[in-house]
Amino acid sequence: MYNLNKFFIPLAVFLLVTFSSFAIAEKIGHYGVGKTASEQQIKGWDIDIRPDGKGLPKGQGSVTQGEPLYEAKCASCHGSFGEGQGRWPILAGGEDSLTEERPEKTVGSFWPYASTLWDYINRAMPYTAPKSLTPDEVYAISAYVLYLNEIVEDDFVLTDSNLASVKMPNEENFYIDDRPDSTNTRCMKNCKNPADIEVVQPLAGITPEQEKAPVKEKAKSTSSLSELAIQGKATYQSSCFVCHSSGVAGAPKVSDKDDWNKRIEKGFDQVVTHAIDGYSGNTGIMPPKGGNLSLSDEQVTNAVHYMLEAK
Repeated sequence: MYNLNKFFIPLAVFLLVTFSSFAIAEKIGHYGVGKTASEQQIKGWDIDIRPDGKGLPKGQGSVTQGEPLYEAKCASCHGSFGEGQGRWPILAGGEDSLTEERPEKTVGSFWPYASTLWDYINRAMPYTAPKSLTPDEVYAISAYVLYLNEIVEDDFVLTDSNLASVKMPNEENFYIDDRPDSTNTRCMKNCKNPADIEVVQPLAGITPEQEKAPVKEKAKSTSSLSELAIQGKATYQSSCFVCHSSGVAGAPKVSDKDDWNKRIEKGFDQVVTHAIDGYSGNTGIMPPKGGNLSLSDEQVTNAVHYMLEAK
């Protein structure tokens, strides 16, 4: 009897562990890793908006409410009237230009649905702080951009109920591609060497020639920066680089010593005040904290230290 117990007890333990493992693997997946996404996790990713308005959150925003929001969060890149600053996208205008050699594809001249505008602003704007806008702010800015394109009147209020009814000028020119599918036989031997393939000309209006990127100057060693400047480098790269590397909206480029020297003549504290509270004047436009209001005053101050010392 004792010998049987010595045999059956280990066997029972082995079977228990084995079948428990199978049960767990069956529960969490075939490979025994991962877990089923929760409703809250799925909701976080499921944020797309359909042309018929499905997926829109409750909310509203007027053209009047959208104007100051646009000026504070969008104008530094897209221009006060949607004309675009530098090489940043133009949002308004371009009517009847789609048949030209260089069409102006704006929200008003090209985009097919108002839902695309709302969805893009909601998930990607402002550039320095995506997904920082409330639904009502997205409705208001969307309404103002539609107004800039003369699609709605100045007293228009955009809501989750009426967005799908907004008729975009170019909607009818979008259609389902009904061309038949075609298949090509894959080359398995005696194929052309990819190195011998050369693009001799871009497609007009589709793949425009790009300007050659300027030769980058050798990065300044962080060892020559103060502790505050080193701490501010990350903030500069995430929230300041876009404007202060290209000079958008009159922003002083980090490499432009003369421009920075003129501004610092008025005192470091004033430069920091403009960076934190915003500035609009003859020398350009600076949205509060570069449009990223989640930054602390200390982070913005350190970023100013970095730009001054890295120039």
